[in-house]
Amino acid sequence: FLGDLLDEASARLGASASASIAAHFLAAMRLPPASGVAGYAAIGSEADPAELLRQLDAAGHVCSLPAVEMRHAPLVFRRWRPGDPLEPGDHGTRAPARGAPICRPDIVLVPLLAFDAAGRRLGYGGGYYDRTLAALRADGRPVAAVGVAFSGHNPVQPPEDEFDERLDWIVTEKEARRFGAASGR
Repeated sequence: FLGDLLDEASARLGASASASIAAHFLAAMRLPPASGVAGYAAIGSEADPAELLRQLDAAGHVCSLPAVEMRHAPLVFRRWRPGDPLEPGDHGTRAPARGAPICRPDIVLVPLLAFDAAGRRLGYGGGYYDRTLAALRADGRPVAAVGVAFSGHNPVQPPEDEFDERLDWIVTEKEARRFGAASGR
């Protein structure tokens, strides 16, 4: 039922939401030059960060998209620019070609089904983003997790397990909201 509601909301919002998400992100975030930003190629009811990635690329930031190279392991982020071809990936995703350079992002845009006011999120159940954020945060360099969603994606309080990584920010078609330092609990 929740998936049906989200699919309906995403279809109604479409491209105008992508532009609004980009505008809210760029108004809220002050990125150092050439920052690395990992996005994703939206599928299903996911909010689409394509316009944001296009603008970040145009501003000289290093954009990448995730690839599942091994099941139940952290994601790998491969360099991507608007117009680069994408290959079919696991779970219905699309990823840059295997030969694209691997990038270490400063910001990870995280797709999700739902979120709450504390930065908890409901993902798709594979744990890929939790493992990835934990690995990136463990290397000592800062990384921000920014959930990208439709404002209607927060009707429920997501459950939280000990391995779940919280969001630092959420960006929707209506706002950008900071949750604070969210590494771990």
